[in-house]
Amino acid sequence: MKFTKAAVSNLSPGTGDRFEWDDTLPGFGVRARGGKLTYVAQFRVGAQTRRKTIGDVRKLDLDIARKIARQLFAQAALGVDAAAERRAKTRAAAAPTVGAVADMYCSAKRSVWRPATQQVAEIYFRRQWGPLRDLPIAMPPAAMRPRVAARLHEIAKESGLVSARQARTHLRALFNWAAREGLCEANPAAFTNDPAQGVKSRERTLSDDELQMVWRACQDDDFGRIIKLLVLTGCRRSEIGSLCWNELDIDTGMMTVPGGRTKNHRTLELTLPGVAADILRSIAARPGQDFLFGSGSGGYKSWDSGMEALNKRISAAGKPLENWSLHDVRRTVRSGMGKLGIAPHVAERVIGHAARGVEATYDRYSYAPQIKAALAAWADHVVELVEGRPNAASNVVPMTG
Repeated sequence: MKFTKAAVSNLSPGTGDRFEWDDTLPGFGVRARGGKLTYVAQFRVGAQTRRKTIGDVRKLDLDIARKIARQLFAQAALGVDAAAERRAKTRAAAAPTVGAVADMYCSAKRSVWRPATQQVAEIYFRRQWGPLRDLPIAMPPAAMRPRVAARLHEIAKESGLVSARQARTHLRALFNWAAREGLCEANPAAFTNDPAQGVKSRERTLSDDELQMVWRACQDDDFGRIIKLLVLTGCRRSEIGSLCWNELDIDTGMMTVPGGRTKNHRTLELTLPGVAADILRSIAARPGQDFLFGSGSGGYKSWDSGMEALNKRISAAGKPLENWSLHDVRRTVRSGMGKLGIAPHVAERVIGHAARGVEATYDRYSYAPQIKAALAAWADHVVELVEGRPNAASNVVPMTG
């Protein structure tokens, strides 16, 4: 029928469910159901048929209802699916936020990650990704990806390219975990650019003079002892900073770092040279404290302030030590062992690197005597370097086999 105001007003609600369609605007009609008459618009978006209720015939003017119908038909012609968009918004509003899922993710990984890894991840999700925490984790990737990319640029400006790369790595892992948990459909961080692409990894090692400067600037405090132990062992800072008394046997000089605290999750066993054992003997146990260093749970944490104070003392004693980090000490130890003629496969095991490939499959030997000898030889070199005298605490001859 041709819709006019008079024709529509004469329609009877009747009983049951029926439609009357307007001859002049296909898809626009009146639905009679439950004693009520309502304007409706029916159209297709792609392969989907949609029907939209416009309003009560008694309350909405025919011309206004027809105008609304035309707008819906125009949106459909452009491929806009308003119903699907509303459902997506509803799902997104009900979905947990990025921050809530990040907390769930960190909690789920607590038994797998090392404490240091746990702490770093939580900092990245709370600080670097703070602006995204209130967004729904299920936000469509097309909407989330630009936000991730923009934030990566901000992080790069605030904290540097390497920090931005690490932030991206943590976020990618979070979204992968969330997708496997059914909390989102895709990973919006996966196709963002690596902020540090093309940036070379650090190659900095300390020269003998620089190593001497660092050692002599160390005080007889927690940070100073940690630095000296890092120089003598090549360990990672968390392995020494979170060292516990039950990981040491001072009498035998054995230090055992459990796999839960090493990067590759393998137990690291080192027979420490005499000078390192002497440093450990100088540390008094603190009541109720399992850790050798620091004043609370988790071990030593004042890395930034410790480095700042150390660098000030180095500068006051001579000239500043440019562009160095604690991890450079580890690289220095490994390179220094190579200079001493210690076999590469032994030096790698000293710093806790696992064998790879065929060697890992077939060589199951621990190399404990060789590791002990390598550490002793390196300690002799360090003592001679920083004190100008032989290391009387160790007379072990290094083994290169």
